[in-house]
Amino acid sequence: MIVTVQQHIMFEQRRRHPEARGRFSWLLSGLTLAAKMIEAKIRRAGINDALGSAGETNVQGETQQKLDVYANQALLHCLGVRDSVAALVSEENEEPLVFDPAPETGEYIIVFDPLDGSSNIDVNVNVGTIFSILRRPPGPVTNAILQPGHQQIAAGYILYGPSTVLVYTTGDGVFGFTLDPAIGAFVLSHNHIQLPHQGNLYSVNEAYADTFPPAYSQHFATLRSKGYSSRYIGSLVADFHRTLLKGGIFFYPPTHAYPGGKLRLLYEANPLAFIAEQAGGRATNTNSRILDIPPTDIHQRTPLIIGSLSDVTAFSC
Repeated sequence: MIVTVQQHIMFEQRRRHPEARGRFSWLLSGLTLAAKMIEAKIRRAGINDALGSAGETNVQGETQQKLDVYANQALLHCLGVRDSVAALVSEENEEPLVFDPAPETGEYIIVFDPLDGSSNIDVNVNVGTIFSILRRPPGPVTNAILQPGHQQIAAGYILYGPSTVLVYTTGDGVFGFTLDPAIGAFVLSHNHIQLPHQGNLYSVNEAYADTFPPAYSQHFATLRSKGYSSRYIGSLVADFHRTLLKGGIFFYPPTHAYPGGKLRLLYEANPLAFIAEQAGGRATNTNSRILDIPPTDIHQRTPLIIGSLSDVTAFSC
């Protein structure tokens, strides 16, 4: 039997929250619509003048690609028209987009990276969208955005590659859906994903090994001595997706240039950490559980070590 993502959300909602009014499922339909728009644009990128730089830099100081701009606009549009959204926070925007509707309707805050790995688009490498959903507590919306990751009520990513895959959790397991272009729907393809307790792969950009703290390079040597293989795509969503399905460990260490880490806490590390833990894995910045780090800025950065429980637990720095 085919189960679409919308059907799955409704089934889970009836099972876990029979009192729900459908506002959360309507919200997630905005994410899947935006994902289909982005997927369609990426699929034709080489023939519709969608490749290359947009000529601007974002708040991170990174060169925006044309597809960065398109993905951001698609998500802002598809989510901004949902009256249950109180605020949208994007990697591409310096400040949150705050709607501040009445608290009884504006229940959710969505944080997202519209197109992670977009610098790889020109060479046809996998890229992805990462998202996190928070419930709006009482009080001003702007005060509600900086919540620690353990308060997420849902998180996920969309991987655009040979197939387009949506992976998400609402705190009761991890599920994957593959976009079937024949019917235009995301169909359940990975039921209750579980990270292997231990893997045999590690993923890190070793070109920067000389700028890592010494403990990292020492640990990589230990892994190699145990027969681990190195796999690194250079697109966070793709590297994490492989780790989620195959097991092992992904590293994004601090460097001389980014001593506090480079990945963003709210819309990269937190959602992936939530997924990893729900699949039986672990995520840390070496000192703390990722989901317990108190955010102080919407673009706050962090190191990230994530993957199989045994592999992450074995690492110490």
